[in-house]
Amino acid sequence: MQGDEILGKALDSNLLKRLLQYIRPYRWHVAGAILLTLLVSVLGPVRPYLTKLAIDEYIGTGDADGLLTIALLLFGALLLQGIVQFIMTYFTQWIGQNVIQDIRMKIHRKLQQLALSFFDRNPVGRLVTRTTSDVEVLNEMFSSGLVTVFADIFILIWIVTFMFMINWELALVTLSVLPLLIYGTFLFRKKVREAYRDVRFHVARLNSFTQENVSGMSTVQLYGKEDAEFAKHDEINKDHRDANLRSVFYYAVFFPSVEFISTLSIALTIWYAGGNILEGIMTVGTLVSFIQYTEMFFRPVRDLSEKYNIMQTAMASSERIFNLLDDETIIPEAEHINRDSMKFSEQIEYQNIWFAYKDENYVLRDVSLTIDKGTTVALVGATGSGKTTIINLLSRFYDIQKGKILIDGTCIEDVPTDELRRHIGVVLQDVFLFSGTIKDNITLGDESISDEKVREACKLVGVDRFIEKLPLGYDTPVKERGSTLSVGQKQLLAFARALAFDPEILVLDEATSSVDTESEILIQEAITKLVKDRTSIVIAHRLSTIQNADKIIVMHKGKIRESGTHQELYAHGGIYTKLYQLQYKEQELKPVA
Repeated sequence: MQGDEILGKALDSNLLKRLLQYIRPYRWHVAGAILLTLLVSVLGPVRPYLTKLAIDEYIGTGDADGLLTIALLLFGALLLQGIVQFIMTYFTQWIGQNVIQDIRMKIHRKLQQLALSFFDRNPVGRLVTRTTSDVEVLNEMFSSGLVTVFADIFILIWIVTFMFMINWELALVTLSVLPLLIYGTFLFRKKVREAYRDVRFHVARLNSFTQENVSGMSTVQLYGKEDAEFAKHDEINKDHRDANLRSVFYYAVFFPSVEFISTLSIALTIWYAGGNILEGIMTVGTLVSFIQYTEMFFRPVRDLSEKYNIMQTAMASSERIFNLLDDETIIPEAEHINRDSMKFSEQIEYQNIWFAYKDENYVLRDVSLTIDKGTTVALVGATGSGKTTIINLLSRFYDIQKGKILIDGTCIEDVPTDELRRHIGVVLQDVFLFSGTIKDNITLGDESISDEKVREACKLVGVDRFIEKLPLGYDTPVKERGSTLSVGQKQLLAFARALAFDPEILVLDEATSSVDTESEILIQEAITKLVKDRTSIVIAHRLSTIQNADKIIVMHKGKIRESGTHQELYAHGGIYTKLYQLQYKEQELKPVA
């Protein structure tokens, strides 16, 4: 996705067309709002005309009955305008809220479809800005800008129409200041466009920094970096403030300028009309109505300037939103994918896999590996050797540059990703828990997983005793990211989550690295029961946890260097032996006989 500073035209017709597509489901509501707008736009300009009639036809002639009639008409027009204005405002807000809901849902759906590589290069704060601040700007456009622009334009048309109907010469004098207004508006639009683009950039920057800083607060406090992080935030916040102040400056200049031009127009009107009144050519009612029309004329002009700002910021925000929606960093499904349920009865096969997260910096180099159904395969090696990448590719979190991964002879790229992942249960080293209850974090909202199955999974990993001691048991709320639980407890819950889904392929990525010895023993006992009927891929630094694996694969710099059982590898005296001896050099552990 493009950076926040890369933006396009002030009012891009292509972007506007795409935005208007979201209104299509509500087109009849929009049509109704526009009709109400037409009615509102004519009710306002009618009042000065009625005022002229009251002064010239009834006050001047002393006709009290006629004056009462005009007063009632004025009151009725004002009351009707208020009622219609209320209905129109509700309509436009209703349309805006529904359109924004649709856009938010589409963005969220897109985020769920994007590959992990997209999230590797895009800060969370920037994505949060897309779904919150940028979408909220569109809400202003749909609910306050789009339809009400028509109201302002129609009001201007009616005002000018009535002015020329009453006295075309005075209308020309009154509107003679328009060149000044047009020029000032042009300058304002140009300057405020640049200022608001700057504001949107700094909003995203501020959100990104805040999200990162809050997420890493424990590290900040642990290393005493509060002052340094505060200084960074202060600099970013000042840039954001300065960008807003620049936009405020242009408004502070523009609106008084409009008031000055409005006052100038009224002065010209009084000068010209006053002379004509003294000569008996023009009536006082005409002058009063024109003063009212002049004040009414400049009000929608100011509103249109505001609407332009809303449209401009909406264009900038929509450009970023559409950049996200158009992003093709997805795991593509094959054109003719196998829609039948995936069968796993034989083996998983990695064929000559080459993979790089970026460019040609290959993390895996010509890796070939076979995992038979029902066996346990362990992956060991130094950090960065490619162990976790192997399991990420199996779940199709990333696509391979070269080679294939086959399950029972079927390439995983020919299987729907949701069907593929349904067969795989993963326990990662870095466990993520959602806000909700303990039960919710185990089932992830899957209603097909019964309470009995949840309890059984927890019992197998030995976490049931911990849960049952909690005040609400399985209904105990879990704070954000599981902050109230220990690392070991979170890892045990993740293990229970994987077991509750009863996968055919179980992946354990450093699954016991953060638990104490007692918990590790419980997990190992559970693993012994579980791997009997399912295929397991285990990544571990604690070599004691994988001594009974059917096959141990030793990774080094993206390649498979050794393969065999614990006894075979230890006897071989290669990399595995060195790793084993280094890890247990101070213990009298011997190879399992």
